[in-house]
Amino acid sequence: MIEAATGLVLRTRPLTETSLIVHWLTPNFGRVATVAKGARRPNSPFRGKLDLFYLADFTFSRSRRSELHTLREVSLLETHSFLRRDLEALQQASYCAALVEQATEIETPLPAVFKLMSELLGVLSRQLVQPQTVLAFELKLLAELGLNPDMATSRLTAGAKEIARVLSEANWNAVARLRPSSAQVTELRQFLHGFLAFNLGKTPAGRAAALGSHEAVPMQQETTKRLE
Repeated sequence: MIEAATGLVLRTRPLTETSLIVHWLTPNFGRVATVAKGARRPNSPFRGKLDLFYLADFTFSRSRRSELHTLREVSLLETHSFLRRDLEALQQASYCAALVEQATEIETPLPAVFKLMSELLGVLSRQLVQPQTVLAFELKLLAELGLNPDMATSRLTAGAKEIARVLSEANWNAVARLRPSSAQVTELRQFLHGFLAFNLGKTPAGRAAALGSHEAVPMQQETTKRLE
């Protein structure tokens, strides 16, 4: 069966000397893994169309035996070229993509998560890289997954709780206008680290780089206590 989709490339890796495995995030099929046969050859029709965070329309032949399908055609829509020029933006996008992969099931429709990831790339293309962008993405993704942390019963300060509410509920323009203190960012960073680790088993690599800081260890004792 041939399927058609629009998707973001979340990750690629070599399969053979000539072929790639491409992991996509799509609205209708969720996360999809495809084999791009011959994509690493100089004359491949896929050449220049498959790279991290490329947005494309594509078709694939669904496998009857596995979750690895065969990529057939790709029509490139957007390369998000700014990520090749801004390491900090790339670090934030890469961490958020890894979080999506860890937090979601393969081949489950994810229209809201696809929209959230697309919005994030738009934000990173036009605004300064800020730690609250990542914190907002984490909170908004948790809300979409029905895993909202209970801020009211946490031991976060009142100011940090209010920042968290805005990050979770407000649009991206409002998120960018926020000016949390470094102490509030640290509070939320530590709280969410513990919450994500408890609910997902671990946090993806790259979180500290995405936030422009080193993760504090140990985490707030109250976070673990609240989750037990």
